[in-house]
Amino acid sequence: MRERQGISSLKGVGEKTEKLFHHLGIQTIGDLIRYYPRGFEIFDDPIPVSQVEEGKVCAVAGSVFGRIQVSGSNRVQVTTLYLKDLTGTLKVIWFRMPFLRNTLSKGGLLILRGRVVRRRDSLVMEHPEIYYPAVKYEEKLHTMQPVYHLTAGLTNNTVIKAVRQALDCAEKKMDILPADLSGKYHFPPYEEAARNMHFPENKEGFAAARERFVFEEFLVFILSLQRMKESGNRAENRFHLSDQEKIRQFLDALPYRLTGAQMKVWNEIRSDMQGPHVMSRLVQGDVGSGKTIVAFLALLLAGLNGYQGALMAPTEVLARQHYENISGILEQYDIPLGAELLTGSMTAARKREAYDRIQNGTASIIIGTHALIQEKAVYRDLALVVTDEQHRFGVRQREALAGKGSMPHILVMSATPIPRTLAIILYGDLDISVIDEMPKDRLPIKNCVVDTGYREKAYSFMRKQVAQGRQCYVICPMVEESESLEAENVMDYSQMLEEEMGEGIRVGCLHGKMKQQEKDEIMGAFGKNEIQVLVSTTVVEVGIDVPNATVIMIENAERFGLAQLHQLRGRVGRGKHQSYCIFMSASKSDDTKERLEILNRSNDGFFIAGEDLRLRGPGDLFGIRQSGILDFKIADVFQDAKILKNAAEDAKKLLDKDPELTVPEHTGLKRHIDSRIREIMLEATL
Repeated sequence: MRERQGISSLKGVGEKTEKLFHHLGIQTIGDLIRYYPRGFEIFDDPIPVSQVEEGKVCAVAGSVFGRIQVSGSNRVQVTTLYLKDLTGTLKVIWFRMPFLRNTLSKGGLLILRGRVVRRRDSLVMEHPEIYYPAVKYEEKLHTMQPVYHLTAGLTNNTVIKAVRQALDCAEKKMDILPADLSGKYHFPPYEEAARNMHFPENKEGFAAARERFVFEEFLVFILSLQRMKESGNRAENRFHLSDQEKIRQFLDALPYRLTGAQMKVWNEIRSDMQGPHVMSRLVQGDVGSGKTIVAFLALLLAGLNGYQGALMAPTEVLARQHYENISGILEQYDIPLGAELLTGSMTAARKREAYDRIQNGTASIIIGTHALIQEKAVYRDLALVVTDEQHRFGVRQREALAGKGSMPHILVMSATPIPRTLAIILYGDLDISVIDEMPKDRLPIKNCVVDTGYREKAYSFMRKQVAQGRQCYVICPMVEESESLEAENVMDYSQMLEEEMGEGIRVGCLHGKMKQQEKDEIMGAFGKNEIQVLVSTTVVEVGIDVPNATVIMIENAERFGLAQLHQLRGRVGRGKHQSYCIFMSASKSDDTKERLEILNRSNDGFFIAGEDLRLRGPGDLFGIRQSGILDFKIADVFQDAKILKNAAEDAKKLLDKDPELTVPEHTGLKRHIDSRIREIMLEATL
């Protein structure tokens, strides 16, 4: 079957290119066919310079006006050109492309296509594609060109050529959807849908194909969860955990009372841990709702009963912060338990000491990163593992820990508020608790939605906050074209902002191309107020708790989903000072205003998630914008909620009829489910 052939069988894919595809998880022709674009470049007619709009991608035709200039340092060289037509002149810049000064200075008509942003008081087209001579643009006019996620050394054109060949191998027997389900929803045939996912003739063809493969993706995921749940989620609980007087004393001594929602969830966790089966529970709670204290109570219950508990954080800087907080609480409230930190960057000697304390039981609460499940970490008696959705705790991790002793209780913490109906489907292998009440002493964040004309006032407001000792975040506009360009964009913005902020205010920057250690160092410096303003991409979503940060300004807010905007807003409002969120939008559309107005008037994540569900429309499809929940290739939990519910119902019916998926028509589906389970296991260990 051609689907399972290696991609080296394709023309033009040699050993070097094959390795690059392997970096993306593409081993076979079937993998390549299912490596869907992350979006499309839709090539419309060029518009006059006078009609360009901020925040929009467009094409303009004109000639070079004046001299092309190259400025900046060797690290960030900026090439500047002015494009002129009969209606006006547009400033255009490229990062790290000084050679353009020679290639574009010959004269003649050229077409540039890129995103227009506002810099200071003028519109600028950033890093556009160049069509010179202009006739080259006509070849792409009115087409939808796929844009793929890439890795260093692999170009979009290389992927396109390989995908075209792979699609010629597509055949009906590659279809894994049962015929009755394809017929029920009138899905297009597999070969036609596969081609329209990559090279659609029109938006309607793409939308129909996408619906088919979103359904398939949800169906495989839900069936995979069911199989995982059957394979060991109801293991017997061998831990004997009795109520502890020290926990009651600790709760009485706290300077605040837990909310009713926190107490309800704590009682559910305690009941699970004392029940006949091993706990697998998800705790959903909005940012600031107090999930951490509930997790700490569970760790105390394990520790005070003579067992061990582990808390797994997504980054070292966050693990360190958790360790310092927990150690401080244990000491302050005279709780006779030892805490231990275990991270990858610790010296070999410190790791050995930590391993000894973990193995001999001196350490009752162990806090760390994925180092917690590495071979050298041997637990004396591990009863509980607390993790978060960023490191979805899969079967592989449970098996890794079970190999160190008995199957531990699992508690997954999630700050992503999604409607309960969807959560039950998505986290089908976990019981669900919700903390839906905020502590009374939390000051609600003050929000404002503004256009880009407000930017100077925003900078002035940030300067005043810093003068009062506070700190600020600025979330940079997303740059979809490439990760390296996104890094350039953040660095360029932070340099500009440093000039705006003036002396005495240190501006730092954070982006996805940085190594984890570098990110941790920047976040650590921000946590100590050595950096006053942090310019970042969305990598800051998983940061440390900085109670002193009181302002977050989100540029191009219209380009994020509501759920992600709410997550970003949660970086502030964590301390005793009043916090502010500024949503900066370049869009003038009524739909955008309606969406952002929801955030303006509400800080309730569950309400926002419901509204996100209601408002997501087909306009988002062609950018394939992700909600950020779990790891789907094309499906979006909010946008595709109806398809998700259909897939859940059909998965149940399918398993009722054929529990082991042994019917010949289901063998392809079963193979994909087995593969998806392996992926989930692998993701859980990374």
